[in-house]
Amino acid sequence: MAIDTNATFTFPPLFFLAFYEFLRHCGFMSVAIRLARGGAKKRPYYRIVVADKRMKRDGRFIERVGSYNPMLARGDAARVVLNEERIRHWLECGAQPSERVQSFLAAAKMMPPRPVPKQTVRHIARAKRKGEGQTATAAS
Repeated sequence: MAIDTNATFTFPPLFFLAFYEFLRHCGFMSVAIRLARGGAKKRPYYRIVVADKRMKRDGRFIERVGSYNPMLARGDAARVVLNEERIRHWLECGAQPSERVQSFLAAAKMMPPRPVPKQTVRHIARAKRKGEGQTATAAS
């Protein structure tokens, strides 16, 4: 009996829908809330999108949940526009915000700010050497 190499097995669409729902509720999705760049040269405009982490920065996305226009003044209300309801939904589903988007969400009181990293050991050693050099010059 010969094996048909042209035959393909296809999953029914209902299977994919059920599998997607399982991933969504269990938090196993590799989804990020990040910025996608638009606008002209030297005139940036960013969309805040929910996208698969494997997609390109400006590539395919799942949903647009806000915008960021860095050309506007810092106090302008239209500088950062967020759809809070949809962002909360995606955060509950396990989406991970990028560093910049997390700072926007922290400013909007939607999540805590990122922790400030500790100083590195190399930095501390450099400061210590610098302090020793200053005490040696003061002693002479």
